[in-house]
Amino acid sequence: MDKPSQNITPNLIKHFADYLRLELSLSDNSVEAYCHDVHLFLQYLEAEKVSTDTNAITQETIDNFFAYLYDLNIGATSQARILSGLKSFWRYLTQEEIADKDPTLLISSPTLGRHLPEVLSYEEIQKMIDSIDLSQPTGHRNKAMIEVLYGCGLRVSELIGLQISDIYKEDGFLRIFGKGSKERLVPIGDSSLKILYQYIEGARLHVNVKPKFTDTVFLNSRGTGLTRQMVFLIVKDLAEKNGITKTISPHTFRHSFATHLLEGGANLLAVQQMLGHASVSTTEIYTHISDELLRDTLTTYHPRFKKNKPVF
Repeated sequence: MDKPSQNITPNLIKHFADYLRLELSLSDNSVEAYCHDVHLFLQYLEAEKVSTDTNAITQETIDNFFAYLYDLNIGATSQARILSGLKSFWRYLTQEEIADKDPTLLISSPTLGRHLPEVLSYEEIQKMIDSIDLSQPTGHRNKAMIEVLYGCGLRVSELIGLQISDIYKEDGFLRIFGKGSKERLVPIGDSSLKILYQYIEGARLHVNVKPKFTDTVFLNSRGTGLTRQMVFLIVKDLAEKNGITKTISPHTFRHSFATHLLEGGANLLAVQQMLGHASVSTTEIYTHISDELLRDTLTTYHPRFKKNKPVF
């Protein structure tokens, strides 16, 4: 008979510490570092209201955790160390038959520090938006959320923190407070703005808004702000509904926003400013442009390669 799975708890992490110290003979500093990494993961699961059951945690859960760390500006070295701690933890769990499988097995350090969700095509995003049932109470809200996520390249924390007073409707800009409360202005297209106001001046008026959330744009049915996890579940549900098998999260729309802009020939510095990146090197991770696009750029702009111009 299979042993019942366990939840990740401080007590389980304490047993992990004993294992590291007694069986692997690790130093106190190493034990403390590994346990800190697992505690950090546990805090993430609890904050995002994700199951802490050791058998319910998948590679997707781990991927989303590292996307979250990336979004918090946790560097590559720190991410690699945290992954090492989680790998050791799951070796312990599987060895002790506390967990049936190891979700960290196929995750490798070289991809960390620049971990991003997959890119959605424009057609996939449009398909998701078109599939939203506007007859449902949350339909206009969800449509506006996806429009703003993709149309403005916002982080999920910026989306759920967006205030009505930060929408400059006449000018077509949103005032966004990013990491470290850094303020930036992000343009919003006419179609996205129209859909946003169809929600604000429509379905949102029928929500019994709690006093602290009168200026918050996106609300749940109880009249309070949305959580990151709720947005994640909405996105995941839309993807599944449309047969999209890619591993995606709200951050995928930000990634797609930047990728589509750069593939279309947008200026890297302009994209950096819209994303709120402190360094252009961070924005450069989005420049995984196809060989075909690179060749088109070369043949269009380089004098030796211009189309219809003989080389010899």
